[in-house]
Amino acid sequence: MKLARRMQSLPPYLFAELDRKKREAESRGMEVIAFTMGDPDLPTPEPIVQAAQRAVTVPANHRYPPYPGTLSFRKTAARWLERRFGVRLDAEKNVLALIGSKEGIAHLSLVMLEPGDVALCPDPGYPVYAISARLAGAEVHYLPLLEKNNFWPDLGAVPPEILKRAKLLWLCYPNNPTAAVADRQQLKQAVAFCRQHDILLCYDAAYSEVVLEGEPSPSILEIDGALNCAVEFHSHSKTYNMTGWRVGFAAGNEKIIKALADLKSNLDSGVFGAVQQAAEYALESWPQFMGGILDAYRRRRDELCAGLKRLGFDARPPRATFYVWMPVPGGDDVAFATKLIEKAGVLVTPGSGFGQAGRGYVRLVLTQGRVKEALERLEKAGIRGQS
Repeated sequence: MKLARRMQSLPPYLFAELDRKKREAESRGMEVIAFTMGDPDLPTPEPIVQAAQRAVTVPANHRYPPYPGTLSFRKTAARWLERRFGVRLDAEKNVLALIGSKEGIAHLSLVMLEPGDVALCPDPGYPVYAISARLAGAEVHYLPLLEKNNFWPDLGAVPPEILKRAKLLWLCYPNNPTAAVADRQQLKQAVAFCRQHDILLCYDAAYSEVVLEGEPSPSILEIDGALNCAVEFHSHSKTYNMTGWRVGFAAGNEKIIKALADLKSNLDSGVFGAVQQAAEYALESWPQFMGGILDAYRRRRDELCAGLKRLGFDARPPRATFYVWMPVPGGDDVAFATKLIEKAGVLVTPGSGFGQAGRGYVRLVLTQGRVKEALERLEKAGIRGQS
């Protein structure tokens, strides 16, 4: 049997490949400390778990949920957006429940893109932006996120012939993988750009609440005119340590939210009602859970970055997200990551896995608690940076 051509061009998913490398090392008897997946090791806060336990016993939750999400969940998400960002939305028209934001991000390409269209994707960036565009038969134009520009794309450098075919612009701030933050002036620039060129601005806000220092992260929906051209994605995964629960929501332009809901109604049957009720509890109780979670990431950040600096690496403490984006000595990120796992049993993500502009960097997560042990392994193996 012959697979579809789209599968022949589909690359291995970055984190599935890293997991394979981890299993290979473990099969050789090596215990691996992985700093790769942005999967919080801290448990979901107990009150959220208890809310789910109560909801599981409700017979109504044992049936199919409404395709766009329960109205209660969508109203709760809309209230949270208003409390957090001052954004007022119609829960029925502007909010849609998702089986995790990854699902909504991937499906949006099927809503918007056809062969000949172009998606503008950050490089480095979350792989799903570009992969989903290619699965939809579209082309990808990469926007380099360079350190000299504080990892913000140069929108003015997009060629005119690309702009004529561009349908989507993907942005993610606080940024995965670079941990960069964006201010309102930059977001205003992005909204003006998309309105001028009739492009949908897709804003991945999965890390909006993982801010370790400084001002809170803004929403694209705070910007005047954004509802005419933008959809924002929110995830319970990173905020409330709920990666396995698979729940999030999209909010923004009414036409796009409806189209995404129409597509999803043909492809999935929604989020389990009990999970939606637990997710409501999390939103209603925000931000009581965030203090302890963020404190843990700050402690790990400070320990990891200080330890790496002692070893001679240029490890810069991130202001937001739970990622450390670190340049590697010599500039070969793949060779560096290979040396770490082979000599020390420490697994990190090569920056080139996020795109060509990620070469020369590695990403380490703060969702791994074995920081001290990992640093001791690096020192014992004689792995050092440039002093």
